[in-house]
Amino acid sequence: MNNWRKMAGYICLIFIAVSMLYPFFAMINLSLVPNGEIFNQGGKLFYSPLTFDNYFSVFEKVPLWKYFANSLFVALVTTIGQVVFSALAGYAFARLNFKFRNGLFLLILITMLVPPQVNIIPLFFLMRQLNWINSYQALILPGLFGGFGIFMMRQYFLGLPKDLEESARIDGCNLFTTFFKIVLPLALPVIATLAIFTFVTSWNSFMWPLIVTNSESMRTLPVGLAIFKGSFREITLWGDLLACSVICTIPVVGVFLLGKKYFINDIMQGAVKGGD
Repeated sequence: MNNWRKMAGYICLIFIAVSMLYPFFAMINLSLVPNGEIFNQGGKLFYSPLTFDNYFSVFEKVPLWKYFANSLFVALVTTIGQVVFSALAGYAFARLNFKFRNGLFLLILITMLVPPQVNIIPLFFLMRQLNWINSYQALILPGLFGGFGIFMMRQYFLGLPKDLEESARIDGCNLFTTFFKIVLPLALPVIATLAIFTFVTSWNSFMWPLIVTNSESMRTLPVGLAIFKGSFREITLWGDLLACSVICTIPVVGVFLLGKKYFINDIMQGAVKGGD
């Protein structure tokens, strides 16, 4: 009976994996098909001969490298800043005793309940008063701080045994040395998880970059892709759009593969704690 259950579980997992991976496979396959042949495939899984003309065409029509560089720079800086500030704040809320600690943490949790769309107008007016419209500051700063990251890091630090930190203090380590040399290395799984979530969110961000950028040199990849799609008049170049989509997906997949080991470890540790 157990063998049948395992087999049924594996079949379900295979079905789910195929159903989730097939759209990506279709996107890559169709991006290598000439524009005029995309709707003439007749359900074929593989088209022959494949061509990279769509990719060359996209780079000729729009400054895709500039969009890509802007998105990569914004996503990397936002991710690094989010991880650093969340780790510091999370450790402070988990280990330090200071006035109004619980009240401040409650306010941070309340910010997680506010839809991001509510903050767009106040943030836009703030960026305009600071003369940061159409700048990297406007694209990066609002994403450096987040209640989710602080909450995530705090909960992880609360689960770490205090004995290690107390031993480090006895050996002469101060607060910062203990944090950076003892605590932070132990938090690599949750840091990698937060970094993946932050990078993907920043990379896919569309509304905020669309609002605060007004020049082609500052556009990020999602905004550039949307404007490129809107530039079509009579015929939609689906091959070019699919090529852009593949390019947009590559960094996200790469970041996940780099942090996959720590990401899976964090999920497994969370499952063990939940079981306990």
